[in-house]
Amino acid sequence: MGTITIALFVLGAFLIVTTNLDRLGAEWGRSAELSVYVADDITPEQQHAVELAVAQDQVVAGQEFLTKAEALRRFKQTFADLAASVDNVGGNPLPASVEVRLKTGAAEGGGVERLAAKLRELPGVTDVQYDRQWLARMMSGIRIIRGAGFALGALLTVAAALTIANVVRLALIARRDELEIMQLVGAPHAYIRGPFVMEGVIQGGMGAALAVLALGVAFAAVQSRYLGTLAAAINVSSLQFLSVGVCLALVVGGMAVGCVGGLVAAARS
Repeated sequence: MGTITIALFVLGAFLIVTTNLDRLGAEWGRSAELSVYVADDITPEQQHAVELAVAQDQVVAGQEFLTKAEALRRFKQTFADLAASVDNVGGNPLPASVEVRLKTGAAEGGGVERLAAKLRELPGVTDVQYDRQWLARMMSGIRIIRGAGFALGALLTVAAALTIANVVRLALIARRDELEIMQLVGAPHAYIRGPFVMEGVIQGGMGAALAVLALGVAFAAVQSRYLGTLAAAINVSSLQFLSVGVCLALVVGGMAVGCVGGLVAAARS
């Protein structure tokens, strides 16, 4: 039971992390923007050319010019803890920019990349940052984390199945005389081995239930102390626990692992 609890706790923890990261990526993806940073000495004509190029592109839903003062004020509001550090730098280190809101589905077809390339060539533009670029890297990282979690969970699950098989096999050996007598009087094989398979199922189910309970307690403890602040910092509505369906799947999976362990032990004894 302890082995299955650890195995499914690890797997569930990875599921919680990757599920919330997927939600975070989806929310950020819907609000992805193109940030066009301009030089401090940009002329009104150059600024107008940049805004005109943005306005004429079909992937653009809207734009807003953010002055250096507005960028600094927004930074201090978003990162209040770092406001004093910025003040110690001396002056305003943040550049002015044109914040471009993109239409839904603009990422498909390469239209945003073409717009970014065109804007980089305009006078007065120092850099163009596209949220989708780092979002794509983040989603790749999520896939790696998910794969590592499933691999580790699978390894621990196999270890749990082998542990249950050994436990059930010891129970079979301890009752060898009774089992031989039952065979001699004609008891069916399923009748003899069935209770030991059910023992594995019960152990697996209880271990999985303990894993879900431990996950819930750990999530609640971490959420009360850290996750509320983290959710506000990364601009996501909330960080959520596993759904009821996933919790039930973990319990059923633990029972299946226990059943496999019991079948393996019964078949070899």
